[in-house]
Parts: sequence; structure tokens; C-alpha cells
Amino acid sequence: MLLPTSLVGSYAQPDWLIDKEKLAGRFPPRVRATELWRVDEEFREQAFDDATLLAIRDQENAGLDIITDGEMRRESYSNRFATALEGVDLENHGTALDRSGEPTPVPRLTGKIRRKHAVETRDVEFLRANTDRMIKITVPGPFTMSQQVQNEYYDDEAEMAHDYAVAVNAEIKDLFAAGADIVQIDEPYMQARPDKARQYGLDAVKTALDGVNGRTALHICFGYAALIHERPEGYNFLPELAETSLNDVSIETAQSELDCKVLEKLDGKTIILGVLDLSTHEIEKPETVAARIRRALPHVPAERLVIAPDCGLKYLPRDIAFGKMKAMAEGAAIVRAELS
Repeated sequence: MLLPTSLVGSYAQPDWLIDKEKLAGRFPPRVRATELWRVDEEFREQAFDDATLLAIRDQENAGLDIITDGEMRRESYSNRFATALEGVDLENHGTALDRSGEPTPVPRLTGKIRRKHAVETRDVEFLRANTDRMIKITVPGPFTMSQQVQNEYYDDEAEMAHDYAVAVNAEIKDLFAAGADIVQIDEPYMQARPDKARQYGLDAVKTALDGVNGRTALHICFGYAALIHERPEGYNFLPELAETSLNDVSIETAQSELDCKVLEKLDGKTIILGVLDLSTHEIEKPETVAARIRRALPHVPAERLVIAPDCGLKYLPRDIAFGKMKAMAEGAAIVRAELS
């Protein structure tokens, strides 16, 4: 199918599952933040399963072609995996600057980073068992996790990022074995800290992909629109991804009105094209989405486009998230018909 549609990763979690006011009143948690959940711990796994089923059905009903689990089980895109690793002091948190420059609680590294066990394989198995469409799962990227810690163990940041990459590599292989069609690495800090991304972040991503057999993607963005309001005119770090074995690169173009000519520098990659502006609760008209897709067509063949939101839908009300998602699918159908 031309122009298949997909979420970037997250979908709006139900209000009965998570406290949206507390969630929106802080930066995405880097340490565990179980106080955000509205369901007692003994019932939480059932609640996560139920919320995931709602996310799956909403995506199917909106007409999406590639389905995610909506990241219903996560307080943020990164903290669940990052705090499951060996080498992290879970009792005594550290502090680091967020991408906005604000101090935030983060994992404190006191030992070598190692993956103790699979973290998300059951998520994939549950997703695979509950939809017959293509499925995608996301995992935080090694470079981004290396920027979200207080490091008290490693003398060399590149070595730290490498160890995160080894852990992510093992996880990715298990996610494909569990039934994932696509595994996406989330690397927003490559945009936020491009110099370090060039120094050692790109090598970490390559290590995370080493020996992986399956379709891989990477999401790089300007941050959640609900939390970071200013958008630069272009990416600080993007063409560098062309030299990796990644199949897909997920970028945002809607809110920033990105000049899509930059996509030509990712020759050979499939572009997961962000076409929903998440800074507003206004639901786009399908024709608005179609126009945003058309902007990319002079620079990327339609065969190498996947249509998606700019970023995760986590911070939107569920009815708004569904409406935007449905408009996205309808907008893609308009352009698909034109191309046919």
C-alpha cells in the first residue's frame, strides 16, 4: 500500500489509568513515577492490558495500517526501560538538565550498564495477539538514555553510550523474536545535543542495530509540543542518519513547517512523515493533512513515505487524539487516490 499510516509510538492514555494533570505538570519522568497511575498496583497489569486494547481498537477504527501498543504501560517513552537496567541506583536518584535546560530527577549510574532481562517482549506478544495488522514497538535510544542520567561510574561518555547500545541491541532482537514487524528507536536528544550525537551518539545507534534482522526505524524530534513550544526551522542532526542501516527515519514537519528538501539527504530511507500538529487541540481537516503530504512528494517518492503524527499523542485528550488520527488516515487516502 502507498502511504501507510502509523502512530509515532504513544497514544492518549485513558483518564482512569493515569493522572493527566500530574503528567502534564512536569517534564517526562526519567525515573519511575508510579504516583501517576490511578490504578492500584495489584490491578495495574490488567488495567494496562485493557488500555492497550482500547489503543489498538482506536487505531484500527481510525483506519491506521501499522499499529502500536500506544505505550499504555509507560509513564514516559524512556524511563521504563532505562530503570530496568543493571547499574542504576533505584533508591537514590540523580539530577541532570533536561533538553530545555531545566534540572530534573534522573537515574543515577553507580555501575556498568547491562540488560538484566527483556523489558518489552510481553508488550509485543500482547499486541501481536490482538491485531492482524502490521505492528511496531518503540524502545528508547542509547544516546538519549545516556543524556538522561547522573553518571557516577563511567570516565568516558562514549563507553557509557556503547553499553546502553548493547542493552538496546539485545532488546531489539528479542522484540523481533516476539513478533514485532518494526522496532523503532527513540532518539530525541540527537536533535537537542547534536555535537555529542556526532561524537559518539551515531556510533551508539550503529551498535544498537548490529546484527539486527528486521525493519528498524528511528524517531528524532523537537520534543513534545505540549511541553516545548518553540520549534526551530530545521534539524540540527538528520543527514547523519543516512549512513546507518536504519530502514525508516521518523521526523516532524507539521508544526515546524519544515522545508522538506532536507529529506533528499536521507536518500534510500523510508520517511515516517509527521503531518499532525500536536501543539493545538484543533483537529486537522483531511485536506490539510493531504497538503502536508504533498509537500514531501517532490523530495521523497511516495513508495518511501509512511504517514504519522509529528510525535507521540500521549499528552492529548483521547477524543482529540482519535480525531486527529482519523483525519490523518483520511488525508493519506486522498493523496493515495490521487497517485493511483
